[in-house]
Amino acid sequence: MEEIDIPSYFLCPISLQLMRDPVIISTGITYDRQSIEKWLFSCNNALCPVTKQPISSAAAADDSDHLIPNHNLRRLIQAWCTINSDAGVERIPTPTPPITRSQIVKLLNDAKKSDQNQLKCFHVLKSMSQNQLKRLENCGAAVEFLAGIIRNSHTFREEAVIVLFNILGDHTECSFKKIVNSENGSEFVDSITQVLNSGSSQSRACCVKMMRFVFKLVSDPIHLIGIKLEFFLEVVRVLQDKIAINDALKLLLEICPWGRNRLKAIKSGAVEALVEILIEVGVGEKRTNELCMVVLDQLCGCAEGRAAILEHGAGLAVVEKKIFRVSHEVTDRAVKILSYVSRYSGNPKVVQEMMQVGIVSKLCLVLQLDEASSKTKEMAREMLKVHSRVWKNASCVPAHLISFYPCS
Repeated sequence: MEEIDIPSYFLCPISLQLMRDPVIISTGITYDRQSIEKWLFSCNNALCPVTKQPISSAAAADDSDHLIPNHNLRRLIQAWCTINSDAGVERIPTPTPPITRSQIVKLLNDAKKSDQNQLKCFHVLKSMSQNQLKRLENCGAAVEFLAGIIRNSHTFREEAVIVLFNILGDHTECSFKKIVNSENGSEFVDSITQVLNSGSSQSRACCVKMMRFVFKLVSDPIHLIGIKLEFFLEVVRVLQDKIAINDALKLLLEICPWGRNRLKAIKSGAVEALVEILIEVGVGEKRTNELCMVVLDQLCGCAEGRAAILEHGAGLAVVEKKIFRVSHEVTDRAVKILSYVSRYSGNPKVVQEMMQVGIVSKLCLVLQLDEASSKTKEMAREMLKVHSRVWKNASCVPAHLISFYPCS
């Protein structure tokens, strides 16, 4: 198909791809429906991409009812595809007319009357594009309907998670807040946990991103304190499976400070998972490195977290390797983690290990270079002072750094 010359008027002015569902906007220009919907509703642009004229407020604010199908052009494109079928061009099917607002409202109302209507409503919502879902007039009812499917239907739970995620946005805050703070809130989280346990990579990623949004809306801290161990186990499994890593890290960062959630995360293997990610992630992946170190800092603030990092054969070594190699944030967090270990878990065996993996020389380097903050330098100085009897005259400190070793 690449060798065939496509008539320019068959191409969408935005994507420069062959139009599959040409529609006319208020300025008279024809675009492919998917491209112009993304331009209008996802990118929040109110000017016509070609003419730069304002698009009518109805088209910019409302749904696809104001995008007029260009049937003549669509038929020409289909005919052209048929003529060039021998060259491998597939015929574009006639698009299904988008569902209207009034139809959606009726479906949601009818869904309360029978299981058959509920199933019909769900399949219609599932068939809608993300842009259409985000512009639902009766969005609150759709959110509550899908949350009910997630709680009560094992068969369609995973698909409902993906559809509900596609509705997610600031306009749905009230609806999600109502769900998470209701008496069914814990059931909703339990259902999400089940999808995290057995869902596809796509649905598990949607779960993690959606729960970040949902937990921010909790008004009663008891809902955060009461997050079950099973939920942490599944979030850690998401990390181990390399799915939506940054979102999973942010989720842990937001829920760990509440109650005994740090201990639940540690018991779920979060420290080991973080160390493994730090081993594998390159220095160029700055954000992932930073998030890992921030969460690890949080977990190492308690004895169980420090014990977990010491039990991992590469725990201390990987923290040391990140100093001065990624960012100031990572360096500061790494020194803070080592300070926790040195101060509260610094038995002779640990002190020897810190020396063997190069931590002592790196701490001397922290004192020498201006890249480290004053607080980080103070933590490094304190560690070197506390263990000076073992470390100061050790061969691990290079000659050019020995002058930076602080006096005890």
